[in-house]
Amino acid sequence: MLTVLLGLSGALVYGFADFLGGLASRRVRPVTVAAIGAAVGIAPLLVGLVVVGGRFSWSATVWGALGGLSGAVGVLLLYAALAIGPMSVLSPLTAVFAAVVPVLVAVLRGTVLSPVAVGALVVAVVAVVLVASVPDPGGARLTTRGVVAAAVAGCGFGGIVLAFNETPADSGVAPLVVARVLQAVLLGAAALVWTRVASATSVTSVRSGGSADPAGPAPAGAVPGPGSAGASVRRIALVIVACGVLDALANVFIQAGLHSSTDPSTLPVMSVLNALYPIGTVVLAAVVLRERLTVLQAVGIGLALVASVALALA
Repeated sequence: MLTVLLGLSGALVYGFADFLGGLASRRVRPVTVAAIGAAVGIAPLLVGLVVVGGRFSWSATVWGALGGLSGAVGVLLLYAALAIGPMSVLSPLTAVFAAVVPVLVAVLRGTVLSPVAVGALVVAVVAVVLVASVPDPGGARLTTRGVVAAAVAGCGFGGIVLAFNETPADSGVAPLVVARVLQAVLLGAAALVWTRVASATSVTSVRSGGSADPAGPAPAGAVPGPGSAGASVRRIALVIVACGVLDALANVFIQAGLHSSTDPSTLPVMSVLNALYPIGTVVLAAVVLRERLTVLQAVGIGLALVASVALALA
């Protein structure tokens, strides 16, 4: 029961963080939001290191670094996939791979799941697809490149769970700190490269008589009106800070859930529950933005709850 509660909590908090990141990405380039959020997330983890404790052993450091690398690759490829293909297909595909990869690894290692647990995991994966499926207004076409990027991104997110599962039980939040620092460095470098490329493209476009960044997202700090500039920048900054803090907290839930039991089925259960993160995003969007749930999303949330109860009882 504790494992399921921690897994669901982590998924919901991940979803909340994604919602806030999505809001900020309407005004700031997504890769910049991810980089700043990763850097901000270091602070609460350091506080947790002081309060809860942690041990920077060789194993904790290595697996933490692998988790950070895997997460950074997942984020960058997810953004790349969603930029070139339909979100309604690629987002669920990413979530399914994030859920299935750790399950397959656990099964290959010899983990035997009960029939009830297997059925619940299958239902949970279906729930992921239904909840993450949203209409794509852009009319983007599905391409092999987009599918591959989404699939590898999902493997990257699944790799985070696998890496954290291998950390020593007494390492506490130490591997999370290592992962977050490495992720901040990698995403920060990616954001810097992206900004320089965008700036060079903008200059070239202006010199050739075109508009600067005609279809791209608004650059950081672009706000609608001089009078509201300061307030708008502060709101965006607060949203990004909250996104980074919640994302770090979600990692804590996942790490705690993976080490909450010695049962070998903990890994596949946590991986599938972790992939339910779109529920948090969808629910918060409905509450804050008054977005209406589709019938499929409502069914997906219901199936997710059923699967969670079944996993708790299995």
